[in-house]
Amino acid sequence: MTFTEAKFENAVIEVFRDTLGYSYVYAPDLARDYSDPLYTDELLPALRRVNPKLPEAALSEAIYKLRNFEGGTFHQKNVQFMDYLQNGVSVNYFHDGEQRSSLVYLVDYENVERNTFTVANQWTITENSEKRPDIIVFLNGLPVVVFELKSPSREETDASEAFLQLRNYMHEIPSLFVYNAFLVMSDLAISKAGTITAGEDRFMEWKTKDGSYENTQYAQFDTFIEGMFDKVRLLDIIKNFICFSGDAKILGAYHQYFAVRKAAASTAHATETDGKGGVFWHTQGSGKTLSMVFYAHLLQEALNSPTIVVLTDRNDLDDQLFGQFAKCSAFLRQTPQQAESRVNLKELLAGRQANGIIFTTMQKFEESSEALSDRRNIIVMADEAHRGQYGLEERVDAKTGRVILGTARIIRDSLPNATYIGFTGTPISSKDRSTIEVFGNYIDIYDMTQAVEDGATRPVYYESRVIHLKLDDDILRLIDAEYDIMAQNAEDYAIEKSKKELGQMESILGAEQTIAGLCDDIIKHYEENRQYELTGKAMIVAYSRAIAMGIYRRLLELRPEWTDKVGVVMTESNKDPEEWRGIIGNKRRRDEMAKKFKDNDDPLKIAIVVDMWLTGFDVPSLATMYVYKPMSGHNLMQAIARVNRVYKDKEGGLVVDYVGIASALKQAMNDYTNRDKNNYGDTDIAKTALPKFIEKLEVCRSLFHGFEYSAFMTTESDLVRAKTITGGVNFLSGTDSEKQRESFIKEAMLLRQALSLCRSLLTAEQRFEAAYFEAVRTLLTRITGEGKPLSLKEINARINELLKASIQSEGVINLFSDVDTGFSLFDPKFLEEIAKMKERNIAVEILKKLLAEQVSLYRRTNLVKSEKFSEMLSRAMKSYLNGMLSNEEVIAELMKMAKDMANAQAEGDSLGLSDEELAFYDALTRPEAVKDVYQNEELVAMTRELADMLRKNRTIDWQKKESARAGMRRMVKKLLKKYKYPPEGMEDAIATVIGQCEMWTDN
Repeated sequence: MTFTEAKFENAVIEVFRDTLGYSYVYAPDLARDYSDPLYTDELLPALRRVNPKLPEAALSEAIYKLRNFEGGTFHQKNVQFMDYLQNGVSVNYFHDGEQRSSLVYLVDYENVERNTFTVANQWTITENSEKRPDIIVFLNGLPVVVFELKSPSREETDASEAFLQLRNYMHEIPSLFVYNAFLVMSDLAISKAGTITAGEDRFMEWKTKDGSYENTQYAQFDTFIEGMFDKVRLLDIIKNFICFSGDAKILGAYHQYFAVRKAAASTAHATETDGKGGVFWHTQGSGKTLSMVFYAHLLQEALNSPTIVVLTDRNDLDDQLFGQFAKCSAFLRQTPQQAESRVNLKELLAGRQANGIIFTTMQKFEESSEALSDRRNIIVMADEAHRGQYGLEERVDAKTGRVILGTARIIRDSLPNATYIGFTGTPISSKDRSTIEVFGNYIDIYDMTQAVEDGATRPVYYESRVIHLKLDDDILRLIDAEYDIMAQNAEDYAIEKSKKELGQMESILGAEQTIAGLCDDIIKHYEENRQYELTGKAMIVAYSRAIAMGIYRRLLELRPEWTDKVGVVMTESNKDPEEWRGIIGNKRRRDEMAKKFKDNDDPLKIAIVVDMWLTGFDVPSLATMYVYKPMSGHNLMQAIARVNRVYKDKEGGLVVDYVGIASALKQAMNDYTNRDKNNYGDTDIAKTALPKFIEKLEVCRSLFHGFEYSAFMTTESDLVRAKTITGGVNFLSGTDSEKQRESFIKEAMLLRQALSLCRSLLTAEQRFEAAYFEAVRTLLTRITGEGKPLSLKEINARINELLKASIQSEGVINLFSDVDTGFSLFDPKFLEEIAKMKERNIAVEILKKLLAEQVSLYRRTNLVKSEKFSEMLSRAMKSYLNGMLSNEEVIAELMKMAKDMANAQAEGDSLGLSDEELAFYDALTRPEAVKDVYQNEELVAMTRELADMLRKNRTIDWQKKESARAGMRRMVKKLLKKYKYPPEGMEDAIATVIGQCEMWTDN
């Protein structure tokens, strides 16, 4: 049974009404002002219930402010509205003859039952045009959530229709979105929520009702609705998990919501007991920093305004984290501060008994040993809470006999009564006891596997190219020794011992011929495999500052035109050679570089870094990292996570290794969850993507059995390539190859995904063959897929771009060389050229798609023509698919249809009727006998009068109201009687006219 959009809408309403206890209203039954997005019948009574002690004057003033925002875009108004929704509306009013001021709350967050929760469907709004969103959730009369539903998924490759529809509504009825908390799009299989500023890839599923990650792979739509819209939870999400970060409006994802709630509870318990709040491990890239913001916000209420100290171990991280909190200061309702020194930190803590969010680095604690504050209501949030610095035990320096305290001990002594919570993107090492001593056990674990499954991050793959540097065995042994040293957690004596060896490392990795070999290989790898991957952004991690400069210079010697394409990002030092200054610049220049690297269209594509940007720096489209620096443990895992961010159809990030990090990667994975070890313990592309590519290449070859396409790989001629591509599409478009075609589209897509990761391991033949299959897949989906209108020009451009990227082809292919006129179904010359195409199956597909597009245009304007042509088209295609028509015959049928359509188009012009009038004319003359009863001018006059009468009497939503429909029917009947319309055709004609009238209203 087909599950239509209307049935799906009813199923969603049922969950709201019957499971969650919301009121339900069918909007066309309400008498309301269609230009008003608020549900006014509910608004004032709700405000009275929520603010029982305030007079009407205060409530009226609040409603006035809700309806009259200061100027600005709907986005700016939404910022103001969210403040009202979360914190109340401040009003001034007169009461008993004196002026007073007060806060009017729009929602009672404490007493859920005082609020009104209503779900409505078919709620029409008229603004720039008339639109009717599928479902709106009203909270106290405010339209806080808009649902857009689509009939359960058709296979579509482009942006989902629901998302585009929501975007369209924002242009056409922006006032509705002023009052929006978040949006939902769903097609039964997948339901996702996002905000008015979110791109489609940032809409996320809500996969659990209770916070367990058990059944999250295939979440049902009712799990989504019950998970987010349980009344208590919806209020909690609106108040505590939606914030603005700069211009972006952020909605907490389900993993953030449940983990932050657990963290707040665990902290509350720790303040009463041992001060160990626990460790919050959410894999890098899954929004840990924003979780910290939500947590800090939640604590203010949960713990009665504590002072929060945010601790990092590096200045640049302190700045990054501080920057994120500063962007959210309106949500946090206070401005975070950065401590400049230990003395300043002490002043900041002493100057208050509550509140405050203070950022500091660990080093400031080491400057002295006296206590900074003995208050209990201080919460220390440590970012990356496990980097070895947290030793609790004392050590004696063998040389001097001095007692050295572990940093964790110093921090504990400085704030003896504080509560400590650790946030981390990588797991705590099993050897590391001190982190647990300081913070306690894990509060919540959101591992790589879950994050990838939820679409919160992408997997990271690995490719070794050490061999390309031709390093000898002694050097490789030295590099291994460096990993051993790192593994000892950098104890002082180890560092002393290793200085000599590291000196040797610097001279080996920095040797001129080694850097030359490295740069040759990076350029080859990047130009042949990565520069067209997404936006072409890549990062090179250099062993040292001097080596970073060496790589930069060598790249520019080899590619002098790359001056805007490559940059170096590292801190400056007074000892730097003069000529470095212009290249590195100062902090302002680094901030400028960060902005350019984050801008997908900026020419800066390759950043050479040493330490900076390897933690906490986000560029979603970055997909490639070249590693020329031994790293291990969490430092390594954090660095490679730069390429795991979600961006469009990114398959994963690729880390290209020049210093043998493979065993360090395996070692680092030891502390991850078992399923992470199974899924991501070894992501070498030679063992993952390459076998997958070879398997899919075989499958695509077998689907092409019987078609000779080798010319594509051997020719230099663009014409031959074009003909081989169209020939392949033609081969898969025959009547007997529908299953084969569907199978090919799916398998070629999987081939493309594997190719995007392992292109560098392939032979030229394999690359060309994959490019051929991808070109065929693209053309097939564009010609046969629903959704996008067909444009030969756009298809040509797309395929040329694809071949340029995949096989560096500089030529220009024209896939439709037989067709050189404009591209219109109503152009006889175009039809002739299509009829002459050698690829007969493609000709059928192009005609079928163009006719189907025209039928769907009629579906919006002309009921009679749409039914007539739709029937003709499906009859012709059915006969063709059943083998009753050859492709010659079906082409002739389709050409005849195209001509009939062109004539039908001309008919209205000859009668002097507009499109809308012609549609009513068709409705009236549908019964064959009618034309015998009247002269043509009588029919035209009757049509005009009918169209005019219906136009004048179409009220908003008339087609949704039984009484209004009945009134329209009576009017039509009266008019037809006046013109003595044949009684036997009367009922049919009325039904068709009313159907036609509804169609005009809906479109």
